[in-house]
Amino acid sequence: MFDSLKNLTNLQNLTALKDLKDKAEDLAATHGETIAQGLEKAGDFVDARTDGRYGDRIEAGVDKAQSLVERLGERKSAD
Repeated sequence: MFDSLKNLTNLQNLTALKDLKDKAEDLAATHGETIAQGLEKAGDFVDARTDGRYGDRIEAGVDKAQSLVERLGERKSAD
């Protein structure tokens, strides 16, 4: 999918980016809970691998990513 974005004109780039945004919204609306759980597991894994040294930063990043997924899903639901 990303290879097709390489050699496009500006108008085609905008269309391709809009399509990519729409796909992300669709995935977030359909699989938001699963994505959020995966983000939580990834954060726990990284936290364990770093012996908890960056736990606060990791948790903040996970929370922001989960919030973004939730907002994307809500946008699609509002359409």
